[in-house]
Amino acid sequence: MASVQCSEDLTCSVCLSIFTDPVTLPCGHSFCRQCVTEVHSCPHCRAALSTEARRLPTNVILKNLAEKVREAEKMKEEGGIRDRNEKRSVSDLCPEHEEKLKLFCLTEQELACIICRDGDRHEGHKFKPVKDAPALLRKELETFVQHVLDDIHAIESLANTQREEITKTKEKSEQLITQIRSQFEEMHQFLQRREDEIKNELKNEEEDGIEKMSHSLNAIETTLSERKEMEVKFLKSWTEGKSMMTTEDLFKPRAKELQVVSTSLSLGPYESHLQFFMWKEMLQVIQPRAEQLSLRSNSTVLSVSDDGRSLCSAPKSNQVLVSRQDSTPALPLLASVHLNVTAFTSGQHYWEVEVGSRDYWELGLKDNSLRYDGLMYHTLHQTVGLPLAFEGRPRKIGVYLNCSSKKLSFYDADNMKHIHTVSPDLTSMPVSAYFNIRHKEPDRNLITVCWY
Repeated sequence: MASVQCSEDLTCSVCLSIFTDPVTLPCGHSFCRQCVTEVHSCPHCRAALSTEARRLPTNVILKNLAEKVREAEKMKEEGGIRDRNEKRSVSDLCPEHEEKLKLFCLTEQELACIICRDGDRHEGHKFKPVKDAPALLRKELETFVQHVLDDIHAIESLANTQREEITKTKEKSEQLITQIRSQFEEMHQFLQRREDEIKNELKNEEEDGIEKMSHSLNAIETTLSERKEMEVKFLKSWTEGKSMMTTEDLFKPRAKELQVVSTSLSLGPYESHLQFFMWKEMLQVIQPRAEQLSLRSNSTVLSVSDDGRSLCSAPKSNQVLVSRQDSTPALPLLASVHLNVTAFTSGQHYWEVEVGSRDYWELGLKDNSLRYDGLMYHTLHQTVGLPLAFEGRPRKIGVYLNCSSKKLSFYDADNMKHIHTVSPDLTSMPVSAYFNIRHKEPDRNLITVCWY
């Protein structure tokens, strides 16, 4: 503590170092000569300094004391270095056996002596000389760093890929928004056009009726005017005694010759079922429409209607072949053991099937379908069924297949309520529309493909 206090007393308050060539000012305060060479007052008490006062002699006592303190600190520093070297020398020895740590245990990743190597604690461990350990560890470190860099590059690649997917999703969203806007605009234009046409029909009917009623009103008003004039003339003639004609001779009824024309404005079904009729009309102009599938049986005993739309059960469960109705010859859409046929290979497809009150049916694709067993609904993947929580009894089922996103969705086609969506395996293209029913006698409840 005394050494510390002495060091502080021999410290210049300007440079905060031990005095170098110290001088004492007339005011009694001491500083290094270099620190007060250019000053005009004491840095401590601000006492003015004369020109003579600046040529002060060295304070020999302070100088000697400062040099002794400086030497003492130097010796202390050298002693600390020796202590550290001695400690380092001691640390090179095994704390347990006081032998030099000449080996590096690869298993425990620590220094060891020869006695440690042969002890039970390191039995079966691998060792390397200490001089070889840095190279080995460096190699492991380089390998680790390389693995980390490789992983960083892989993660960066994933991040870039994810950014690309985000960009693709945004672009796809914009594309779909444009498509939705275009399709709604098409429907808006259709509805606006039909609204204008129906309004014009009503206006024309109103103008025709008003024209006819206006002609009738003019005739009635003309006759009324004539009758009023006749009344005036008759009274005047009668009062003057000039008329020898009787009232029967002058008056001839005209009211029976006139009639009130009326018209009943009506828009026919547009007056009460306008929205329904518009929906039916829109079905004829909206594209694309639902697929017009045609049923084809791979059983000679299965009953299919002449138009290929309706099916009733046979003595056992039957699968049904399906084809699309278009300008090309109808092709079966369900691969059969007996036929080598093609079906849906790409794009998006939607079809509706009226199941009515039938208590069993399967609809969808060959190995991915929706089943109703009279109690609840299941999704079927091959022969494995998964029960669904969907409640209700739709009489018409909509099936939507998106080949690009590999999604198969089912809907209540009466209100377009979503029932369930599955992800079918579409690796073996083409895929086919699929129907399955069970035997029921008598079977008057048909299953029918809807055409629009």
